[in-house]
Amino acid sequence: MTHAVRSVGDMTTPHSTPPVPTASSSGPAAQERADLVDVLRKHRGLFRLTVAGLTDEQARLAPTVSSLSLGGLIKHVTAVEQQWASFVVNGPAPSAGIDWASIDWANPPPEVQQYTDGFRMLDGESLAGLLAEYDEVAAATDELVLSADLDAQQPLPEAPWFEPGASWSARRVFTHILAETAQHAGHADILRETIDGQKSMG
Repeated sequence: MTHAVRSVGDMTTPHSTPPVPTASSSGPAAQERADLVDVLRKHRGLFRLTVAGLTDEQARLAPTVSSLSLGGLIKHVTAVEQQWASFVVNGPAPSAGIDWASIDWANPPPEVQQYTDGFRMLDGESLAGLLAEYDEVAAATDELVLSADLDAQQPLPEAPWFEPGASWSARRVFTHILAETAQHAGHADILRETIDGQKSMG
């Protein structure tokens, strides 16, 4: 098996990354915004590298012991980014009230099935379509980073994994999106290397 080592600069896809837009103000705040957008784009680029040149069938593969696929990860990260960007603008979405501890996973309710489908590339979905949606969401997030009040707080939704009564600033949300993207880009790198040996570094 040939192990091809590629970098973001080597990536050849129809996707091209536009220059980082500039905020209307100047100074440290504007630099912080530009830095956030720049780092987000770099990690999104690494993510895209892991799916470059794949067929839809390859993007649906779950080649490791987990059920994760590359297409499913692209779909998941797109949804997560969109949901957190909405949180910055609109606050927490209404809770679905799911009792995760009592779910019958052999016959999950529709809202749980919808959640699990968010990690899967379904029949009828294409990698090109998922990437186009990712680009659209990413562009909207970048604009939001440049325009939102980074200090503005929103209360976190009620969930077992959040401290009751806690809130996050827009800045904290954007760093969370960055962390999610970087974490799943690492997962994607392992999946791609398992499929055909391609890896982004090392």
